[in-house]
Amino acid sequence: MTKNKNHEELSELKRVLIIGSGGRENSIAWALSKNNSIEQIYVCPGNGGTANFEKCFSLKPKSEDEKTIIFECQRLKIDLVIIGPEVPLADGLANKMREAGLTVFGPCRDGALLEASKEWAKALMIENNIPTARYWSTGSEEKALEILQRFNQPLVIKADGLAAGKGVTVCETIEQSKEAIKEVFSGKFGCAANKIILEEKIEGPEVSIFALCDGEKLIVLPPAQDHKRLLEGDKGPNTGGMGAYAPALLINEKDLKDLTELVLIPTLNGLKRKKINYIGVIYAGLMLTSSGPKVIEFNCRFGDPECQALMPLMGEEFASVLFACARGELEKAPKLSFASSCSACIVATSKGYPESPKKGDKININVESNSSLQVFHAGTTIDESENIITSGGRVLSVVAQGESFDEAFDLAYSNLKKINFDGMYFRRDIGYQVRDN
Repeated sequence: MTKNKNHEELSELKRVLIIGSGGRENSIAWALSKNNSIEQIYVCPGNGGTANFEKCFSLKPKSEDEKTIIFECQRLKIDLVIIGPEVPLADGLANKMREAGLTVFGPCRDGALLEASKEWAKALMIENNIPTARYWSTGSEEKALEILQRFNQPLVIKADGLAAGKGVTVCETIEQSKEAIKEVFSGKFGCAANKIILEEKIEGPEVSIFALCDGEKLIVLPPAQDHKRLLEGDKGPNTGGMGAYAPALLINEKDLKDLTELVLIPTLNGLKRKKINYIGVIYAGLMLTSSGPKVIEFNCRFGDPECQALMPLMGEEFASVLFACARGELEKAPKLSFASSCSACIVATSKGYPESPKKGDKININVESNSSLQVFHAGTTIDESENIITSGGRVLSVVAQGESFDEAFDLAYSNLKKINFDGMYFRRDIGYQVRDN
């Protein structure tokens, strides 16, 4: 009898609220809109493209205070809250929402340390024999420069805390490592720079793997590959991500199974040993080195723009699986299916990104989203005249699916030409690893 009741409750997913305003949240809303049982999808605060998808609405409360948002969730009788970005997770929004009786997909504050503190994540890896690069950590600029001098090789310099994907410098020279250390301690990344990680530089292609967790069990999604650097040829500064594709061909089905045993399951077990009931996404950024795969970072949420490339591959069961995870009942979820197509995502940014992005420009979009082509908004808003305006560094993503990556990227790039705004920039070589041309 209880079993039937739970099954009945699990199917009653009608109203969802997604926290966030980026391309990740826009693509999740689009994916959930394919589920026939869902009646309304609110995105708080959403962006200029939220209302483009069926059943999707922006929710802009008078205050972004957590109490106001919780009140809105209760007023709207929200069945499931999905927290998209890392900052509210690190600030403990999931904790407060669960205390208020809401069903939430997203880890608690302690679980979010997986991303919010690189030192904490490194310690977890060491404790659980998860392969990663050697590292040193310190809260002192003087000590950091001492470590660099002792090692006498270029190191990867990381601000310990959250820095919107921009707190990592992969250094080519010792001098560059020195400058990166000084930059972190100059306060550029705010409180993220209270501590610094100096990491051995390792080489190899990067790939991202993802698991949906209910605290006890996990479901692994197709792998993806991000393009972090601003400029073509993977040059220039790190950004939040300039494009992605999925599934990443760098690892096959057996490799993914091996990586699940090597990285994802030990991570979940390590969290459980710390008495952390981890509900949400475990994202592991890996480098495939000559001595084997090594974890370079963890995220506690869907990656952006990897999420935009992944969402079109999710079956319509995706919403029910997230709901089951949030309830700690993954065993009751329907089997999650994945499309066999290739998915390509290209990010268009505003002039000056990532250091000083220009805002306030009108965007002309002559593309409509469909089952094989999507425009996911990120840094956009709508002005009083109903014009779509740039409001952030990463403005939007064009995502396309095809039977091959050449087909998918050709479709994405050809439709990107139908979008324009002043200073629009995008990399023309996204997916070079899997394209023939």
